[in-house]
Order: sequence, then C-alpha cells, then structure tokens
Amino acid sequence: MLSPSNTPYMLIGQEAGTRALANAFYDEMESNIHLQALLAIHKQPLDDIREKFFQYLSGWLGGPPLYEEKYGHPRLRQRHMHVAVTKKQADLWLLCMNNAMNKTIDNVSLKKHLRQSFTQLAFHMVNQ
Repeated sequence: MLSPSNTPYMLIGQEAGTRALANAFYDEMESNIHLQALLAIHKQPLDDIREKFFQYLSGWLGGPPLYEEKYGHPRLRQRHMHVAVTKKQADLWLLCMNNAMNKTIDNVSLKKHLRQSFTQLAFHMVNQ
C-alpha cells in the first residue's frame, strides 16, 4: 500500500487532507469534554499551534517538510520537556487523534497504519 510515491501524505489528500486532519485534531480537543486536561496544557489561542501541527504532519506523513524548513528538526521530545507528559496524556492525545482520523480519513488500512505510528510517537513523548 505505502511506497515513496504512495505516502500517507498522498493517500490522505496531500495538503488539504493534512490540514483537515490537523484542524480536526484541535477541533476535537476543544470540543470533547474528555480532552479538557489535554487542552489545558496548550497555549491559547490555538491558531499558531494548529499551523505548526499541520506543518509537522506534512513532513511526518511523507509530504513537504514544512516544519523543518521553517524551524529546523522537530526534536519533539526536547520541545515538550517543559511539559510533564504522562501515559494518561499520551492516551488522551491518541483519543484525540483517533477521533480526528475517524472524521477525516476513510481509508481503513491507512488509519490502521497511522494509528500504529501515532501510538509509537505518543508514547515516545512520555517523560513522567
């Protein structure tokens, strides 16, 4: 299914699909009562964070490395060290992402692949 010419970025719908996923993620965080603890650790308003997340996802999904071009290597763990990231927060982040994917991605195989990758990413971030 995935190949250099058939990346998640391509399968998700390139820029429009990636932006839709990033926005659905933060829309979910803002509207889901179960995610208020996750929302509370994010700087408000979320406009800048939404854009940075879209840029990060673009490269992470195999598209243009927008985040790296603008900010350098993501160094996600290092950039999040000022926040206590617990297993519970990783679980909440995954709930948010899974709900966002369910709203924006129809391809079941792609969602399964991304769930595995996002799970690895989320638990890599745990620092408490």
